[in-house]
Amino acid sequence: MVKLRLMRMGKKKQPTYRLVAADSRSPRNGRFIEIVGTYQPRREPSTVRIDNVKAVEWLRKGAQPTERVQKLLVASGAWKHFEDGTEPEPLAPAGPDDRPVAVPAEAS
Repeated sequence: MVKLRLMRMGKKKQPTYRLVAADSRSPRNGRFIEIVGTYQPRREPSTVRIDNVKAVEWLRKGAQPTERVQKLLVASGAWKHFEDGTEPEPLAPAGPDDRPVAVPAEAS
């Protein structure tokens, strides 16, 4: 079974996470199929950057999100597109002055 889950990156005591589609049997930081987004909880405010098109595509294929990932998908709007069956807009490439989306307090 494919899961959408967080893969830990970053230095000791300074985590950043990649949101990845991975086989449920692989270890947390092991092999993954595709990177769907990033989550930076230590920023003030914490930031999420998710490619909603990829996330909805994986959800429609039957991938199961973990609890935390589901909260992040709700914050990014991908979960609403999945439930409604609508097509999300593609993620714009990150520029030097691009500001990531802030995560509401209840989602972090």
